[in-house]
Amino acid sequence: MRMFVAIDLDEAMKAAVAREQQMAWRLAAQSPITFVKPEQAHLTLVFLGEVASPQCDRVITAMQEPMAGTASFDITFGGLGAFPPGGAPRVLWLGLLDGAREVIAVQRHVAHRLEALGVELEDRSFHPHLTLGRWRRSVPSDRPAPAADPRPTGTLHVDRVTLYESRLSSEGPTHIARAHALFER
Repeated sequence: MRMFVAIDLDEAMKAAVAREQQMAWRLAAQSPITFVKPEQAHLTLVFLGEVASPQCDRVITAMQEPMAGTASFDITFGGLGAFPPGGAPRVLWLGLLDGAREVIAVQRHVAHRLEALGVELEDRSFHPHLTLGRWRRSVPSDRPAPAADPRPTGTLHVDRVTLYESRLSSEGPTHIARAHALFER
């Protein structure tokens, strides 16, 4: 089963994502961008990839446990960016103006919980962001110019993380919630 852990967006933030994608549409003029469906948008914390059946059950059980010592917090999104950091961009993302420190702490908590089960995680640094879309082909000039003073796009209250199963198809991914880990305080 293909799995990941994410912070869910509420309806107001999904609407903000749709508005941001409309404004970012100008970036697709040179090179087409496949935008994430706003109703599928989320902030990925940990991508597990394919998890074998016996370990899936352990992961689901572990992700049903409350996040001890983690308090709810707010995230303010704003500012466009792209991955990779240089050359032709592949991923268009929305950054965080506030709440990045808290998101990073939650990501570390989740990663440690999963590593304790023997789950092998990606070996790359975590950069909190919300993926808006992906280029199939791009050129360096497609990269969005960084805003000197990025405007807030929306705010989200975070009080849990969700473990998802991701099923891929020709119509795009389908995400099925398998567990929620609520924050304790």
